[in-house]
Amino acid sequence: MEEVLSNEVDIRRQKIEELRKMGEIPYKEKFDRTCTIQEAREKLGEKVAIAGRIVFRRIMGKFGFCQIRDIYDRIQISVGRNEFSEEDYNFYKKMIDIGDFIGVEGEVYATQTGEITVKAEKIVLLSKTLRPLPEKFHGIADQEIRYRQRYLDLITNEESRKIFLTRSKVCSFIRRYLEDHGFIEVETPVLQTSVSGASAKPFFTHHNALDLQCNLRIATETWLKQCIAAGIDRVFELGKDFRNEGMDPSHLQEFTQVEWYASYWNFEDNITFFKKLIVELFNTCLGTTKVNYQGQEIDFSGEWPRINYVETMRELLGCDFLAIDNVDELKKIVVDKGLFGYGELEECKTVRTLIDYIYKRKIRANIVNPTILYNYPASLIPLARRNDADDRIIDVFQVVAGGAELVKAYSELVDPIVQRKTLEQQLEEKAAGDDETMDVDEDFLLAMEHGMPPISGLGFGIDRFLQFIFDCPNIRDVVLFPTMK
Repeated sequence: MEEVLSNEVDIRRQKIEELRKMGEIPYKEKFDRTCTIQEAREKLGEKVAIAGRIVFRRIMGKFGFCQIRDIYDRIQISVGRNEFSEEDYNFYKKMIDIGDFIGVEGEVYATQTGEITVKAEKIVLLSKTLRPLPEKFHGIADQEIRYRQRYLDLITNEESRKIFLTRSKVCSFIRRYLEDHGFIEVETPVLQTSVSGASAKPFFTHHNALDLQCNLRIATETWLKQCIAAGIDRVFELGKDFRNEGMDPSHLQEFTQVEWYASYWNFEDNITFFKKLIVELFNTCLGTTKVNYQGQEIDFSGEWPRINYVETMRELLGCDFLAIDNVDELKKIVVDKGLFGYGELEECKTVRTLIDYIYKRKIRANIVNPTILYNYPASLIPLARRNDADDRIIDVFQVVAGGAELVKAYSELVDPIVQRKTLEQQLEEKAAGDDETMDVDEDFLLAMEHGMPPISGLGFGIDRFLQFIFDCPNIRDVVLFPTMK
């Protein structure tokens, strides 16, 4: 196979040399299109000038067809000796290959079978391809090639084109929707000097000019809240976050997330807002509110049932787990209940991580239809507002469907005294061996001490959402250029 490829590359190199000797420029400066391929398909009977990559070609003596495409569409081109001089027709046959970019001028018509076609009157070689395209044009089966050479995947795979075009629509829709509802987009630092905004293991780096140990942000939360303190009542950012954690089919270390924060809202306001956004997003970007995920049809248009996290966990464990602050004591209860063995719980170093472990495997995994989980243990999220009736509970909600977490939001903690205490507790957990804890972010606390209004914020992972709606087995399927070893 490598020998065949090498021979093909050599042949194409020779063609490039021949083109130059002929006075032909193999890599043109530009081409004046009159329309795109997609637009040309609507111009029956009109003359057009279009361009694209050849993805199919068949020559039958003095007549033939080829097909050109771009990311949006394809169109058939008919090439006949009657429309070309002998010299031009031979040039097309001998010097142009599948994979080359060409410009085409001609009239749009429909064949007897109804295929929209451009009758070529002129073909211009725009860019000569050195390497041939993959032979299997229904899509590349090798995942390694698909992820490393995404351009080949997009050229050959209709489903991949659909995923990444939809991804663009989703991001664009979210921005427009938030802006239409009074939110302002800002940009916050990727390089930070405190690990804050979420419970996750960070990436570290060194800032040479300032001689500072820095980390890549794991979330935008604390910075966006400082914007709220500055008087921006509704603020959001859609960008990259980085978490130096394990890789699996639903996690990548670099991921895209939108976070938004609204002054004077609580988490119930965010539930209402998010549901309206998500239903409209489905209708606008997909044309339906239904998705097929893991063999099940899931509809987002109806009522979303609610599950009380704390009460469900109490029923599962048979005790008031909120009163337990010793991880070994809680592990014993879990094992005695037959939920897990000690070996499975070895990585859970704190009560917080143990509770989260149980929730993900015994509660979240069994949820199919869109469901709101609320009333979370306070130990899980240091930045969330404590419930007025019971400060061991926080005003949090998640939307879960098909066993996957789609979004997390809460009423924000704006009490600087309580906030300092919760962050100091994070240091204690770090000392106990939990490497997914936050630092005491003094800059953030200083902003909070200057005053923040009531706030509710929400984080929405774009990659995981696309993976869910397209039922992709691996999150890399929805990330254009995933990091590879």
